[in-house]
Amino acid sequence: MPLFIVVLIAYICTLVGNISIIVVCRVDPHLDSPMYFFLSNLSFLDLCFTTTTIPQLLLNLWGPDKSISYGGCVTQFYIFHFLGATECILLAVMSLDRYIAICKPLRYPATMHQHLCILLVAMAWLSGLANSLLQSSLTVQLPLCGKNKVDNFLCEVPVMIKMSCADTTFNVAMLSIVGTFYSLVPLSLILVSYGFILASVLSIQSSEGKKKAFNTCGAHVLVVSLFYGPVISMYVQPSSTNSQDKDKIMSLFYSLVTPMLNPFIYTLRNSDMKGAMKRLLMVLHQQRTEQR
Repeated sequence: MPLFIVVLIAYICTLVGNISIIVVCRVDPHLDSPMYFFLSNLSFLDLCFTTTTIPQLLLNLWGPDKSISYGGCVTQFYIFHFLGATECILLAVMSLDRYIAICKPLRYPATMHQHLCILLVAMAWLSGLANSLLQSSLTVQLPLCGKNKVDNFLCEVPVMIKMSCADTTFNVAMLSIVGTFYSLVPLSLILVSYGFILASVLSIQSSEGKKKAFNTCGAHVLVVSLFYGPVISMYVQPSSTNSQDKDKIMSLFYSLVTPMLNPFIYTLRNSDMKGAMKRLLMVLHQQRTEQR
């Protein structure tokens, strides 16, 4: 029950925070830019990411029934891996956007036009789908041989591989290879982008400009660290090397903690977002006053 309460509060915070960001990015004309287009996509992604697993987890924590149907488990890890891989690519796209905005400001409006932004987001979603179809389809073919205990908070590929009684060498190798591609490659691109950004920011003469750039990019770097750390720990190294307790902690962290923290990180460290939130609250307050 204590864990149920903690997870429920975290899930509610995730819903409220991410829905708020989506609404603010859509209704406030001051946030009509590629950065906030990508941010609203990230918030929508986090909403779907948590909703895929957390309601089932809450149901299992609430009562004596700790089960999930086989179909539900398969559906969960198909969608979970689809959204997880999509977020890996989307975070890299967001770092590219920040690189062009800060290092190539004069070219930014022409380069990051609407069609390119939509194309980059579509690429992220389609690549995530391809990853899920590959990894999940390989996993679902493994025989379980009567082993029906999912020793984790959710169904995902590394956990399902451990449940199989067949030779899983190929599955583990594929998981490591694809996990490396979807985690280390985007992470490398992010680090390179922020290396150039750091050099560019340090050359800015205005202290106010430096502060704004550091605040905006600092939020993204923090989100990247919170997301990629557990993902690399879980997917890049072979599944057999991870302990069950470590798997559980990592799974709960990137399926709940990171999506919950993302909205707070972006709003608390972003003056434009805080201003948009205040304007939205003032409009809502004014409408209520007029109705009375």
